[in-house]
Order: sequence, then structure tokens, then C-alpha cells
Amino acid sequence: MDIADLGRILVVIPTYQERDNLPGVVARVRAAVPSADILIADDNSPDGTGRLADELAERDARIHVLHRPGKAGLGAAYLAGFRWALDRGYQVVVEMDADGSHRPEHLPEILAALTDADVALGSRWVPGGAVVNWPKSREALSRLGNAYARTVLGIPVRDATGGFRAYRANVLRAIPLDDVRSQGYCFQVDLVLRSIEHGFRVVEVPITFVEREHGASKMSRAIVAEALWRVTVWGVQRRLGLRSTPARPAVPDSVGG
Repeated sequence: MDIADLGRILVVIPTYQERDNLPGVVARVRAAVPSADILIADDNSPDGTGRLADELAERDARIHVLHRPGKAGLGAAYLAGFRWALDRGYQVVVEMDADGSHRPEHLPEILAALTDADVALGSRWVPGGAVVNWPKSREALSRLGNAYARTVLGIPVRDATGGFRAYRANVLRAIPLDDVRSQGYCFQVDLVLRSIEHGFRVVEVPITFVEREHGASKMSRAIVAEALWRVTVWGVQRRLGLRSTPARPAVPDSVGG
């Protein structure tokens, strides 16, 4: 199977204050996977990102824009994008940041991994993965956070917090999206955990993560605190048998690492 056999693909790119980054990222996505459509989900960015997105869409029929009323968090933006995709019959939905940290050139590898999987995670922490221009403190925070999630939740995923990933549509249909309340990095862990609990096969694909060149990171202490709290609660629930168990084996693998 090649990418064309996956069906219609939508790349969801949430934006807030990403006017400087968006045109280059969109152009690289279009070059990497010309057959994919793009949905820019803008949270009413004050810097005019939404207007720029409209201009890009006017010039390219494969680019679409979802205007949201205000900044409501990364998780809410992706959930809106997922619903938009499912309502329009897409078979594959991709999560990708607008700041350039997720290299669009990795998209063919991530999508190809869906040949034998239901969810493909772009992973910084499997063999072959890397980060560029990160301070040691942030790398340590990410590694420790992922190790904590892996241990507490009992899931063999090395990069559960990464936001560069692809889902088959049947995964998103199976997950009760209206029940998802998490945001930020915690949202990414939440979706991986739910995918595994529903018995879907998850694989990790090595990527190189590059720190943004323009704009400011959206990470905050509140996002880190939410992730720590929610992961701990989910871990306790799993140990008490209060969360569902997989319907079939769902052991993540590394692809190409």
C-alpha cells in the first residue's frame, strides 16, 4: 500500500499568532504530500493569521480555513478539526503545528506507517529521532514527562506528548470526542491512551523536531501542571480498573528507527 491507498487525507494546522510561520509551513506541506488537503483552524489571531489563511485558501482549493471565535486551547482546536474532517468523509487526519517545529518533509513517512497501524506518532525519543535548538532543560522536561506517562499509564510509547501524528478516521470515530477535556501536551497523551484502550495499533516514527524560529512558544507552567495532574489521575483509574481495556493487542512499535 502507498499513501494514495489511504484515501482522503486532511492535515489540521491550528493557529494563533502564526502569521510569520504559516505560509512557509503550508507550502512545505503541499510539496511533501500534494494529494492532501489542509485545514487551518485559527483562534481569531490578533496578528491577522486568519486573514492570511483566507488568502492562501483563495489561491489553493486544497486549503480550507476554520475560523474559531477565540483562543480556546490546542485540544479544542484539534477536536474542532477532527469533527470537520469526519463530517466531510476524510479517511486520515493529521495533527501538525504551524510554527515549523514539525517538519512537513516527515509527512510521507508518518503516513506510510499507517499501512500497518491505526495511529502513527512522530517521535523525538525513539532511535533516529532528534531535537534541534532545544535547551537541555526543555529536553529533560520532555524526556522526564514522557517517562512518567509511560510508567504511570503502563503504555509502551516513548513520545506520547508529541503533536505530529496521523490517525485513521475510524480511530477518531471510536473515541468519544465530546468526552475529551484535556489541553496542551496532556491532550496528546489523552488521545494516545484512548487509542490504545480502544485496541488500536499505535506505531512511532522517528522525526527531527526543530525549535520555532518566529514567534513565542505556547508552553506554560499551567500546561505542564495539567498534564502531570491528569496523567496521575488516569494512571490511578487504570490501576483501579476504572478505564476500559484494549479489545485487541495494541503494542506500539518504532518504524524505521
